[in-house]
Amino acid sequence: MADEKYILEVKNLCQYFTSGRGRNKLTVKAVDDVSFGVKPAETFGLVGESGCGKTTTGRTIIRLYNPTSGEVFFEGRNVAGPMTRELRKYLTDNIAMIFQDPIESLNPRMTIEEIVGEGLRVRGMKDKAEVRRRVREMLEKVGLTDEHATRYPHEFSGGQRQRIGIARAMIIKPKMIIADEPVSALDVSIQAQVINLLNDLKEEMGLTILFIAHNLSVVKYFSDRIGVMYYGRMVEMARGDDLYKKPLHPYTRALLSAIPEPNPITERKRKRVDYDPHRDHDYSQEQPSMVEIEPEHFVLCSPSELERYRKEYGL
Repeated sequence: MADEKYILEVKNLCQYFTSGRGRNKLTVKAVDDVSFGVKPAETFGLVGESGCGKTTTGRTIIRLYNPTSGEVFFEGRNVAGPMTRELRKYLTDNIAMIFQDPIESLNPRMTIEEIVGEGLRVRGMKDKAEVRRRVREMLEKVGLTDEHATRYPHEFSGGQRQRIGIARAMIIKPKMIIADEPVSALDVSIQAQVINLLNDLKEEMGLTILFIAHNLSVVKYFSDRIGVMYYGRMVEMARGDDLYKKPLHPYTRALLSAIPEPNPITERKRKRVDYDPHRDHDYSQEQPSMVEIEPEHFVLCSPSELERYRKEYGL
């Protein structure tokens, strides 16, 4: 059963990829027993270094990949089962995705009007005038103009292309957006503009956002709650403020220590934290599990690590 307080609930999700045959067969556990929930109108940040499985998690939720095992509930409905035409329509009507690369994700042979309006046409809207009106209205919402509608993707900057990607996702009025590192390929000044745009659209349309990023500083002021992934597993999950004030897992601490400080003097003297799982954990006697150490603050740890965390922060 799904928890009613979540619009999206992921339970024990696994996504394994195999290659080769026989003795050469290799299984990669891209996502390994990941569980979390996203509340309505919430921004949930999913962070971790490249290759940790966060993008695969997002793509599996929207069913670009079929999950190896586990359950995904959206509005109480399990959407991880056999893919039917009705389920595909349900997913595409309610969840949209903004992709990481604003260049590769846009068809270079289509105009912006065709790209943004494609979702409406696929859903059966045949009135060309209405499609054109909706497209121009959405372009205006993301900071573009009518004259941009007739141009092609190569005529735009990276920031403008990402705004086009956002318009394409928003045109169908989804209940949830999966934003897969939407600002990682952009300049810092443009990153702030795109994040502010997403925030404005969230407030205006009551959106729920799963925001995937590898940089904790990007999601610091944007996410209500944050989940940290490492090698396919969720290692810590907490409200944004709690994660920054009381990081428990050593990998979370390492990520936070990598955020540069604006003061060059303190930055030069600051000691960074590195993470080595073989050094920082001893699971030979005790196995780790996801534990709620305080309300809405979960950490992957063994019983002895849990006691240490509680003493350190007085929990």
